[in-house]
Formats: sequence, structure tokens, C-alpha cells
Amino acid sequence: MEDYGSSEEDIYSSDQDESLDGLENDSQWGSCTGNSCKVITRESLLVAQREDLRRVMDLLSLREHHARTLLIHYRWDVERLLAVLVEKGKTCLFAEAGVPVPEEVDFGLSVSSATVMCDICIEEVAGSDVTKMDCGHCFCNDCWTEHFIVKIKEGQSKRIRCMAHKCFAICDEGVIRKLVSKRHPDLAEKFDRFLLESYIEDNKMVKWCPSIPHCGNAIRVETDEFCEVECSCGLQFCFSCLSEAHSPCSCWMWELWAKKCRDESETVNWITVHTKPCPKCHKPVEKNGGCNLVSCICGQAFCWLCGGATGRDHTWSSIAGHSCGRYKEDQEKKSERAKRDLYRYMHYHNRYKAHTDSFTQESRLRETIKEKVAILESKDSRLRDFSWVTNGLYRLFRSRRALSFSYPFAFYMFGDDLFKDEMTKEEKEIKQHLFEDQQQQLEANVEKLSKAFEEPFDDYEEAQIMEMRMQVLNLSVVTDTLCKKMYECIETDLLGALQFSSHNIAPYQSKGIERATELNGGRSTKANNNNTCQKTHDQTNGGSIELVLSSGSGTSDESGCSSRKRAREDSGGGFFDLNLPADLIDRN
Repeated sequence: MEDYGSSEEDIYSSDQDESLDGLENDSQWGSCTGNSCKVITRESLLVAQREDLRRVMDLLSLREHHARTLLIHYRWDVERLLAVLVEKGKTCLFAEAGVPVPEEVDFGLSVSSATVMCDICIEEVAGSDVTKMDCGHCFCNDCWTEHFIVKIKEGQSKRIRCMAHKCFAICDEGVIRKLVSKRHPDLAEKFDRFLLESYIEDNKMVKWCPSIPHCGNAIRVETDEFCEVECSCGLQFCFSCLSEAHSPCSCWMWELWAKKCRDESETVNWITVHTKPCPKCHKPVEKNGGCNLVSCICGQAFCWLCGGATGRDHTWSSIAGHSCGRYKEDQEKKSERAKRDLYRYMHYHNRYKAHTDSFTQESRLRETIKEKVAILESKDSRLRDFSWVTNGLYRLFRSRRALSFSYPFAFYMFGDDLFKDEMTKEEKEIKQHLFEDQQQQLEANVEKLSKAFEEPFDDYEEAQIMEMRMQVLNLSVVTDTLCKKMYECIETDLLGALQFSSHNIAPYQSKGIERATELNGGRSTKANNNNTCQKTHDQTNGGSIELVLSSGSGTSDESGCSSRKRAREDSGGGFFDLNLPADLIDRN
């Protein structure tokens, strides 16, 4: 095996100058900060929701509750909504979501008749006590209110349909709020909360932070849902499955591995094969002799073949008063298989546990390293920049984490649990040797980098510090390169070659897991230099619709769009009016 990091001549070359400079000048401790994921707090939740609402309202010239109905139906996926609009037309788009076509909506919702017959309760009611929905159906306020209350209590607040037979139109949320608040203000508040939180509950690109206790934040990603993020509370997690960050394991692999470690299923399997439960105290008993009559420590005697309780009178061939028939199971073959599976599991688990423990111990070096750097900075030396120490330390953390999770990946990738029919035995051996070679090279250099930080370099002379600096920089670049190569091998040669199953992993980030930034403004819905305007024709209505598709995924503070924040009431008992116009929120 080639030993990376054996000497400076083998590692450091002219084509790595830029990498070394980039590492030394990288001032990030731990996670990198980017624009592809945002933290949504309670204060910015309404702002985040209004971003997508404003885009749909401006594009289709809709009222806000109609735009929200469309977005809830399409799970707040604006791009999917636009794709359906282009493919099927506006009429089909609205019909699938239960939104009346704007041209067909009768905005004269008041009833002018003195009395009206309600088709639900079959009673004559005054025209002032009747409400007409956008779909045209008209019922008394009492029937509407009871209908809304039942649906809210059943948890269907986000899509309450009209009461009319075979009518799939969604009721106006303003009418629901008005009628329910007169009788049950607490249910009206619950209704508003459900509408607000639907942006998180129904949006595949927005999820709650899984911190315990809960920090109250949600994370929105802009590009790929298979990623790892860090919340502003400091928790790093997999956005796809909401468990701890586990790449290069796929979510399915990690779920199986966590369950295996939690249940110790292989150990239980071995105990099941080699022992029998006592019929009296139910403790596992192992047979250590040739006789089929065994005794538990509790004093109970039982037959090893069938597990039934017996007396103690027996001979080598039979037990007095007991007969259980012939025993045909191949016990020896079953025991060997269980033992082999257990040894394989222990091989990968021991290495996974060792690197996880090393990561925990190395994480405690942060304060010690800070103290050593402070001592070096206080000395009268020409070397004043020690950012290479902290950056190298966090490079060690990232490499150690990837290395530890590579063992559960190898356990399932080259086992018979998930990919038995994906590769032949020869292909599996070749790919396993390729992966284990890269894994071994990474492991060797990670240990060298870890050893370097264990040294008492705060007592070193200046020449020794310069030598250690070059060693840490070289090893940092090498471990980063090896991590990238291992991820490329996993994504291309291993998971990418699968035919019958699909596994996705979070990509490798040289600067660490991305830290989500606070959401403090809205995305512009107007065309600018960074937007791509596409004009498509609505085949159903014969008209033309101009789609404004943003080419970027960040916020639009630079584009001149004023940021809108949710107006909070001083008292905690009020509920949010989601139908407030945007200009009113701007003034507030």
C-alpha cells in the first residue's frame, strides 16, 4: 500500500500550492456558511411562506388564499406547480387543486334574497345568515361553522372542502376564520397555526430541526434534499432522514445499522442458536455436555431437543417419562453460519466504534489547542499566523467522521443483506479490495494527523514549529484528497453501478457541513438581470402566460426587493391574519 504522508517530497508538490494556501487562509472553524440552506425561525416563518405565495400570486393573478391552496396541493413545490401549468394548462391546474378558475369566480358573494333554503339543514334562514363560497354553493352560517369545526378538529384545516355533493372546491380561509372565531376563537387560532406551519409540514425542502429539546427552528434547502446541514442551534443532521450526519452511509444503510447496534441482533442470533431458554426462569442455558438432559442454575431440568421441562431420571438414550420424537435440524451448520455473521459484524462494529470514540476524544482538543495557540502567539516569534492549527484540527474532525461512517457502509455494501443480486462474487471482491485500499490509506493519514496534534508543540522552537506547520498542511491536503477519492469511488463505482436499487448519500464538503444562515428577506418576484423569462402558451385557454423563473437560489436583497417580516402582536393570545396585504406588513 502506498503510504501517503511518508515524506514531504512524496506529498508536497507545486500543484498543491493553491490548496495549501487555501487551507491556511480558511478562517472557518468547523462548518462552512453558504446560501443554499436557510434557518426559518418563528419570526421569519411568515416571511418564508409569503415568498412563494407572492410568486404564485403575481404569476397567475390570484388572491392569496387561492395561491395558498395551490401551493398546499403541490406541497409548496413552485417548480412542480409551474411544470403542471405549462404541461396541462391553467384550467387543469386549478381543477386538480380545488381552486375555482378566476374567470368563473362570482365575486358577488352576498345573498340578496330575504330568505334562503339551506340544503343541509333544510330550514329557511335570512339572507344575511347565509354564506356563498367561490364555487357558487350557498349554505347557512351555522352549517358552515359546524362543518369547519369538525374538519379542524379532525386535522384537515389545510384543505377544507365545500359541503356540496361532489364539489371538490377548497373553502375560502377568510370565511372559515371569520365564522369559526365567533364561536371558538381557540379553534380559529389553531386553524391559522396549521395554515402557517403547512409551509414546513408539507414542504419536502423544509423540515424541522430534530434537536432535543426542540430549538423551534426549521431548515430550508434550495437545491438537493440529500444533504447534511447545521442549524443555528449547533446541531448537525441529515436533512433527508433527520438523523445524525452519517455520510457516506445512505439513509437506509444508517437506519439498518443503528437498529443493529441498538438491538445487538447478531449477538441475539448467536445466543438463539447456541442456547435454549429455561422453561421455568426463561434464562438462556448453554449445553456443555453430550447428554440431552440439561439443568438450569434455578434447578429446573429440561430436554435440550424440545426445551420441555422433565424430571431428572434418565439414561444416555432416553429421559424417563418424556418423548419428543426425532431431531432432524442441522444444528452444526446453523451454528457455523451464526458465528461467521457475528464475527463479520464485530469486525466492522469494532472499527466503527473505535473511530467514533477517537472523534469524541479529539473533539475535546479544541480548548487545549486554543490554549497552545495562545501560548505560541504570546511568544516573540516571526511566525504570527497560526490559523493552520485550527484549520488542520477541523480537517481532522471531518476526515475522522467520514472514516467512522465508512465502516457501516462497507458492512452493507459488501454483505448479503441489501445487494446480494447486484454483483457477482468476483465483482464484489474487486470492488471491496478497491474500497478497502482507499479506506486504509485514509485511515493511516488520519492517524498521523491526529498524532501531530497530540504533540506538545507549544514548547517547540521556531524551527520545529515551521516543520510541524508543513507536516500539518501536507497531511490536511492529503486527507482531504483521499476523502474526495473515497466519496467518488462510492458514488461512481459502487452506488452508481447499482441496477435494482437506488441509494443517495450527501456529497463530501471540504469545508465541512454547511451552516444554515438566518432568513431575513424575500426573494424577488420581478424579472431582473439574474432571472430567465420564458413565455409559454396556455393551450387550454388560448392565452399566453409569462413565467419568471429565477436562475439563482439565494435571497434577493441585492435586487432591491424590500424584506418583509411578520408583524408580531405584543400579547401572546392573538392569532395571525394571513390575509393581510404585503404593503400593510411593510408599513408595520
